[in-house]
Amino acid sequence: MSAATTASARRYRGTETAGRSPEELRELVSHWGAELELAPAEHIVEWAVATFGERFCVTSSMGDAVLAHLASTVAPGVDVVFLDTGYHFAETIGTRDAVQATLPVNLLTITPVQSVEEQDAAHGKDLYKTDPDLCCKLRKVEPLATSLDDYDAWATGLRRAETKHRVIAPVIGWDAKKGKVKVSPLARWTDEQVERYIADHGVLVNPLVYDGYPSIGCWPCTRRVAPGEDARSGRWAGTAKTECGIHT
Repeated sequence: MSAATTASARRYRGTETAGRSPEELRELVSHWGAELELAPAEHIVEWAVATFGERFCVTSSMGDAVLAHLASTVAPGVDVVFLDTGYHFAETIGTRDAVQATLPVNLLTITPVQSVEEQDAAHGKDLYKTDPDLCCKLRKVEPLATSLDDYDAWATGLRRAETKHRVIAPVIGWDAKKGKVKVSPLARWTDEQVERYIADHGVLVNPLVYDGYPSIGCWPCTRRVAPGEDARSGRWAGTAKTECGIHT
């Protein structure tokens, strides 16, 4: 990516302050989805920054800082949204803090309306055991939806290689539930491409990744993955649940 390209992306940042209508956003998806399907990840982020300005953000679960790092090279100061569910591993919180300290991003930590203790009082102790879908809704899905109110588009680190359920994840898609443009710059990346980017740029990685946790969620619902297992098989193991609801 050239310095001129990066400067162009910075110049556009902040120029689009008013939100577009759902119809306008869907039209953008319809036009640019196919256009950017085979584009490099950096170009996809450049398009999003140029198109949406400050109404674009990046989300990160802090399994690694690949997407946050890539976005920060295109648009220094970009908003990076992190959902603190109250159930994260200490290593995940540590990765978030390291990203905030080392990357030129505006890191926003979003918390649920209720603390874990308040949720226990309202719904019974350990809701993640008795009703994991409701727990995810209260601690992830609803907080994210609220946090996206001021944005027209959000970027995710979704990759098709992660699981069979994500093979059709579009690079530029329409999130009907949230009424937002959903950007997945890394959708086409293989595991090898991710590893190469991490090595080439010295990107932060959650230490749990090297301890048998290739996909990291809340500690009560995440276990180590045995060699040969699907990378996300450690999430909600022993249940039919495969997603928290953010991407469905």
